[in-house]
Amino acid sequence: MFVEVREAAGKKKYYLVYSFRHGKKVKKIRRYLGTNLSKEKLSELRKIAEQQIAQRVNVFKKISDPLLEVLSEGEIQKIKELQENKQFKIFHLSEEEWKRFSEVFTYNTNAIEGSELNQKEVKEILEKDKWPKDKSKEDISEAYGVKEAIQFIRETKEHVSIELIKKIHKIIFENSKSYAGQLRQRGIEVVVRDGLGNTVHEGAPSEKVTELLKELVEWYNKCKKKYPPILLASVVHNQFENIHPFQDGNGRVGRILMSNILIKHGLPPVNIDLKNRKKYYQALQEYEKNHDTRPTIELLLEEYKQLKKQLR
Repeated sequence: MFVEVREAAGKKKYYLVYSFRHGKKVKKIRRYLGTNLSKEKLSELRKIAEQQIAQRVNVFKKISDPLLEVLSEGEIQKIKELQENKQFKIFHLSEEEWKRFSEVFTYNTNAIEGSELNQKEVKEILEKDKWPKDKSKEDISEAYGVKEAIQFIRETKEHVSIELIKKIHKIIFENSKSYAGQLRQRGIEVVVRDGLGNTVHEGAPSEKVTELLKELVEWYNKCKKKYPPILLASVVHNQFENIHPFQDGNGRVGRILMSNILIKHGLPPVNIDLKNRKKYYQALQEYEKNHDTRPTIELLLEEYKQLKKQLR
């Protein structure tokens, strides 16, 4: 790290700068320290900034590293064996099953994020436009939004792109969030904490969100014919959640995106049931900490086994 000094209009502005190599690229983080600082103040502020930069570098590396890894043939074979062990069979949804899936998925994906609508209320909202009187307008509008997003991924030909991701977010939250369809702007950071105040997840630095999404899209396009679809969907979903590109609503967009990838490869969509929320979060943690996609894949295969029953 080094201190950079810029002079303008008789003033000296101080920045702490750190460059590091990540893969084939050199990344640079710059932190503003202040103007016309004394040596003592500069030393004091530098120590604080060094800790902040180190934390940012760790977050950035943690989020980016999985995309730099290449899976071995042995790992891919293990994933295929998982599918066989779970007796996974490809099946296609009828129009009536798609309708039922929309209701089941909408209820569960919103309930995971705290929606107070029950399954019967979701069904009546989507089928009859019947609104429960004691539930929030936000929950109701997001029920409609998720249903519309499911229809959207059925119609679009795109697999993964930044514009697709933004479009999904806009569809879901257009009537409930002022920033619907907008990625996090610089300075808007995301930290997820548990009930005890412990940090369980920290999103990518805001200034890196677009760059990391571009890397994710490039990775998918490079690997979409190389890896099994369930692996592709798992990695894209988990990496998307690590980046956390929106202020809020990342979980729902990520789960829609996961189903979009699956159906683009001829597989049915997948629903994460509310009762499996704990397993789902544990799988995300396992990916974030150890770059292990198998817990996510195992969960998806379990959910597939239940899907036919849910659509009856």
